[in-house]
This record gives sequence, C-alpha cells and structure tokens, in this order.
Amino acid sequence: MFRLGEYPDYEPPLEASLCAEAQRRGCSPMEAIYDAMLEDDGHQLIYFPIFNYSSFNLDVVSEMLHHPLALLGLSDGGAHVGTICDASFPTYLLIHWVRDRATGRFPVETAIRMLTSDGARFIGLRDRGLIRPGLRADLNIIDLLRLSPLRPRLVHDLPGGGKRLLQDAEGYRATIVAGRVITENGRLTGERPGRLVRVG
Repeated sequence: MFRLGEYPDYEPPLEASLCAEAQRRGCSPMEAIYDAMLEDDGHQLIYFPIFNYSSFNLDVVSEMLHHPLALLGLSDGGAHVGTICDASFPTYLLIHWVRDRATGRFPVETAIRMLTSDGARFIGLRDRGLIRPGLRADLNIIDLLRLSPLRPRLVHDLPGGGKRLLQDAEGYRATIVAGRVITENGRLTGERPGRLVRVG
C-alpha cells in the first residue's frame, strides 16, 4: 500500500510503500497506514495496486500496451465507483507512458491514436477519432508539460445519496465536443452538445 498523494504516482517504488515506511520508523504497518490516512485533514487516500504490480513496477503492463493487437479500454463505471476511479487512465497514459517513464514510452502521436481512432474504429464509430473534414470536431487541447491527474475525491451525488469517486486533472486547456468548447482551462462553459451514443 502507498500514499496516493495530491499528484498520484501509479508506479511507486517498493521503498515508498507504507510497509517499508513502517520498517524504517520501527512501527507496525497498520500504524503507518492509519497515520497516513489522517494526513491532509483525513483526505489522504491509500493506493493498493493488485494485479500487474507484483514486481513493484508496470513492466508487464508495458508489454501488454506495446503488443500490436492491444486495444485500450479501462472502465468500472458501475458497482465499484465508490472504491476505484479509472477516469484518469487517458491522462496517466499521456504523462506516464509518453512523457515521464524511463522505459517503454510511446511517441505522443502513437498514444493519441491509441486513445482515439483505434478505439473508435474498433467499435464502429466512424464519425470520430480523427481530425478530418466531415467528422465530429471532438478535440482536447492539452498542455503536455502541465498535464497531471489530481487525487480522486469522494462525492455523494448519486440517487439515494450514493457516493462515487471523481478525479480532476490539470493541463487540459480546452475540450471541444462537436465543435463547441465545453471546458476551458478546467472550467465548464455550459455548452452541452453531447448525446447518447447508440450503435446499430
């Protein structure tokens, strides 16, 4: 287990774990965990990676991402929205696998293609995923040097007071949907051009 921090690191080294901290401090792992959870007025989150992290790195994920038949897709928008948040996946792909990781990086144009046209083509959305006359103008204007996901936050806005985790990000200059700017420098503009996508 690891502190998630204000700017999450999803590939922390073993020495950053709360167990390693407990050993350095001479206390129990549970004491280190409870102390961490009290930080930031109780807003600190604990990161508990399980699958694909048994070697305390994402090398196996790198191998999967670089496979020629890999298709990106990550979501748990159903039963577990109060315990996990996958919304940062596209942002993390760009900062970690394009900008920051020492090995296994992608050229930015490859990562953008993987996030856009590869998936759109695979599921049959032929009106998006590329910048081309006649297609939808769905675009993100990104400041790659400033791009970063922020710590997830818990909100209670589902029916019956249900909770879910939301995760904001810095570095998106604008988001454009169907040619209309819906966010600018992290703020909603009030534009709502989207609609439910139905295939078939």
